[in-house]
Amino acid sequence: MRNIFLIVLGFLALGAIGGGGVLIISPAGELIGMPLSALKNSPFNSFLIPGIILFSVLGLIPLLLIIALLKKPESKLAEQINLFKDMHWSWTFSIYIAFTLIGWIQIQMVFLQSVHWLHTFYMFYAVAIIIIALLPQIRILYKK
Repeated sequence: MRNIFLIVLGFLALGAIGGGGVLIISPAGELIGMPLSALKNSPFNSFLIPGIILFSVLGLIPLLLIIALLKKPESKLAEQINLFKDMHWSWTFSIYIAFTLIGWIQIQMVFLQSVHWLHTFYMFYAVAIIIIALLPQIRILYKK
């Protein structure tokens, strides 16, 4: 079950790194076929800043979380914001990243003022990350 957990986080990381990378390389949206007019209700003039956020927050952080879930390193800083003191911080941060994904999708739908099937997919994907993290066999692995 741990492997499934890591794969799910890995898929999120790779998708966000790929999507964010494309937005960084092509901030006018031409590579993804998205016109800049889609941003008219957002505070952004291009896809550059959203691409950087996607790449780093939903791409690099889950990638680093996979390493942390495998190695279980100590981190005083991470422990300070770990709401589940009985669990390793990397487990808690996997829950945080799922809620971050939900927030990211919600903000996208507000700014774009539309819903695409991918929004629904990633909402369910975030819920799946939370459900997998809460499975007893996963919780046992990361209990302090």
